[in-house]
Amino acid sequence: MASKGNATLEAMIEEATVDTDGYQDERAGLFAMIEEHLAVPFTTTVLGVEATVRKIDLTEDNIVAVCVRGHHRQRIGLLDLPLPSPAPDGAAWIDAYRHWAGR
Repeated sequence: MASKGNATLEAMIEEATVDTDGYQDERAGLFAMIEEHLAVPFTTTVLGVEATVRKIDLTEDNIVAVCVRGHHRQRIGLLDLPLPSPAPDGAAWIDAYRHWAGR
């Protein structure tokens, strides 16, 4: 995971949620920033298997990474997605989302 200080993460969260109203709206604001800034596709390892994150998606109750390996496709919540090292450009927004979700 990319490392950002709490003050930086709070500022990013504020930027993403400035005109939002409530939990769902805040999550949608964070999703918009992740979708805009995260460089996809990127490769990561999930349960010991290499997979490609093709896109980020907003579901009714989560932000997920759509991971692909061959013909298989799996959605993995961003809170559980292991990031590669080095992390892709824009991964700081995943850190901000994780910080927001842990408040």
